[in-house]
Amino acid sequence: MAVFLRRGLLLALHRTLGQGSNTVYPSAPPAAVLGACRSKKTWPVSYPQEELRKRLTPKQYHVTQERGTESAFTGEFACHKDEGTYHCVVCGAPLFSSNSKFDSGSGWPSFFDLLKEESITLSDDFSYGLHRVETTCSQCGAHLGHLFDDGPKPTGKRYCINSASLAFQAKDMPEDGASGSTGTDGKAEL
Repeated sequence: MAVFLRRGLLLALHRTLGQGSNTVYPSAPPAAVLGACRSKKTWPVSYPQEELRKRLTPKQYHVTQERGTESAFTGEFACHKDEGTYHCVVCGAPLFSSNSKFDSGSGWPSFFDLLKEESITLSDDFSYGLHRVETTCSQCGAHLGHLFDDGPKPTGKRYCINSASLAFQAKDMPEDGASGSTGTDGKAEL
C-alpha cells in the first residue's frame, strides 16, 4: 500500500508542477521527492553549480547533480578492463579499484567492494515507487548509482555505478589526478 501512496504522491506532485497529464515521469522528479537526506551545501567539498556546468559534460552533470542515469551499455566504463582506480568525476575522491570490478551483465560498471568504507554514503531512494539504496560520493555528494545485494562473493554486494560519475586513473599514471578521455571542448568525454 505504501508503494501506491508514494506513486500517487509523485503523480500528484508531477501534475501540480505542470509537467504532464497521464504520462509518468518525462523528467526526473525534484530531489526532495527522491528521498535525498543531505543538501549539496552540507558535504565536505562543494562547488558552485556554474563551475560544475562548465567543467562537466551535460551527461556527467545530469547524472551527478540531478540524480540521473545513463542508458545501459552506453557508458565508457561498462566494458572497461584496464587496471587502476575509479574516482568521483566531480571531486576526484578515490572510490573503487579495478580489482573489485566485475561483469554483472547489467550494462553499468559494477563493483563488489569499495576502496574505503567511508568513500561512499548510502541512502534510501524511493523514486518511481521502488525502494533502492542510492550511492553518493561522501566528499561532494555526487550521485553515483545504486547498491544491490546480488553481487559475487566475498561481499555479495553490487555497486551499480554510472560511468558518467566516474573518472579513471590507470595503475601506471602518476597520483596527481584521475582523468577520462578528453573531448574537443576540453570536458571529460563519456
